[in-house]
Amino acid sequence: MNPKFSKKAVKIDIGDGAAIPLKKDSGLFNAWWLTFFGAIGIITYLCVTRPEPYWRILQFLPDGVVVTFQVTILSIMLSLVLGLITGLGRLSRNKVLNLIASTYVEVIRGIPLLVQLFYIYYALGRLEFFKDLPPMAAAVTAMGICYGAYMGEVFRAGIDSIDKGQAEAARSLGFSRAQTMMYVILPQAWRTILPPVGNEFIALLKDSSLVSILAVSDLLRRGREFASESFMYFEAYTMVALVYLVITLFLSKAVSKMEQRLNYYERD
Repeated sequence: MNPKFSKKAVKIDIGDGAAIPLKKDSGLFNAWWLTFFGAIGIITYLCVTRPEPYWRILQFLPDGVVVTFQVTILSIMLSLVLGLITGLGRLSRNKVLNLIASTYVEVIRGIPLLVQLFYIYYALGRLEFFKDLPPMAAAVTAMGICYGAYMGEVFRAGIDSIDKGQAEAARSLGFSRAQTMMYVILPQAWRTILPPVGNEFIALLKDSSLVSILAVSDLLRRGREFASESFMYFEAYTMVALVYLVITLFLSKAVSKMEQRLNYYERD
């Protein structure tokens, strides 16, 4: 088979994730630099000029940052597995599998993430099987299931973007349907899928602030704890917002670099 595979152009809906700063969009690209270094400059200025309380707040937050990344990474791993299964189900010729996958997508996307967090931790917590479910496990489960529905549409669109001739060529060489999907379709689809997956990762990190309602000590909850102890709500939430902004902007730049590298390999 020809190593330079042909692909159909596809636009994947990536939801409400962060905008990726690309050089071709000079306005967004320049705004990224201004905002990123502006946020770092403000944090530095506040910590230097007013170490009490801003430097003390910044020292109080690292544990929350670690927990935020733990929740985000575990949730994105679960959502990728569910997304792949859902995407394949949405493309399946089996009507039952297709119906199950499509119903999962419609139901999950129709219920707010906050409601899903409450439902899994508090409502299902009344059942014997889920009685001892830890807050972290409930948070990861809810976020993984929620984003799995969105990932399913990303996988579906990415797989559907591959020219049908690739599958036909693989089948003519004796590949089974599973082998064709594993060795021919998915490796090509990843180039289309990875950028929106990176964007969903950023969106999931921002939504991870919701897990603070389950007593998970993430970045937002650590800020809330400091504020409740010191009554410095303005200072605490200002620093939390700036830290979230720096992390999100850094990750959006990383996704941008990844997308540029993928486009470079495609041209080669």
